Amino acid sequence: MQTAAFFDLDKTVIAKSTMVAFGPALMRAGLVSRRLMVRGAWTQFLFERFGADQEKMEKYRQTALRITRGWDQQQITQLVAEGLIEVIDPIVYDEAFTLIRQHQEAGHRVFIVSASPHEIVGPLAAHLGVDEAIASRARIDDDGRYTGELDFYSYGPFKAEAMRSVASRDNIDLASSYAYSDSATDLPMLEVVGHPTAVNPDRELERIAVANGWPVLRFDHPVPLRSRVPLPERRRSVVAAGAVVMAAAGAGVWWWQRRTVQPPNRGSGLRSPATS
Repeated sequence: MQTAAFFDLDKTVIAKSTMVAFGPALMRAGLVSRRLMVRGAWTQFLFERFGADQEKMEKYRQTALRITRGWDQQQITQLVAEGLIEVIDPIVYDEAFTLIRQHQEAGHRVFIVSASPHEIVGPLAAHLGVDEAIASRARIDDDGRYTGELDFYSYGPFKAEAMRSVASRDNIDLASSYAYSDSATDLPMLEVVGHPTAVNPDRELERIAVANGWPVLRFDHPVPLRSRVPLPERRRSVVAAGAVVMAAAGAGVWWWQRRTVQPPNRGSGLRSPATS
């Protein structure tokens, strides 16, 4: 059987939330106002600091999905392909990239597992050179447009379900596999493997990790991805801003939904570039 490593995205592989990363490009293109960005950043801070109930989270998620209704998937996919590098390139953690390569050198399969849209996570996973992306997938109508609904929401327990499915498909031994995340909402993802690790954890996940003897890693050196892997030349245009509509409306709000906690029960770890 194979061994795998599953990495969350925001604050684990990249140094910012997807919403924060894409916000400036949205503003430059005039797609959102400064007031809206400030309001979003403040809401993000409150949710990260104090949490929010499920009713509020579901309301924000549904609002984000309504914004995408009617968009052409092919157009969004092209926009993301042309604009993603400009946004993500400077904020990939060097420690995360090193750890990904360590797993690959050990013969492990590597997955990015994120609640963000597959239109964004898929290309980023390809640039990172990992095996596959597990991400949220929007429902598409017969004309290739977003319906404002989800076919798969890669969040909380659904991440764990997807990991089990991939493990069954690819003959992966989850008991010998690894998972990395910063959020207590990813406890199902962490608990499904034999070697869970907290990376830049929120307060609740750090408490749980310490209580269970899980490794706790601190990543704090974001570097340009192009310094580690060859990337296409940047295109500084409104195309990059167009890509962030999907990120802000979908991934940004989905990222806010991060505080459902379940008790863990096991843990272990792999050698890593930075520990505390």
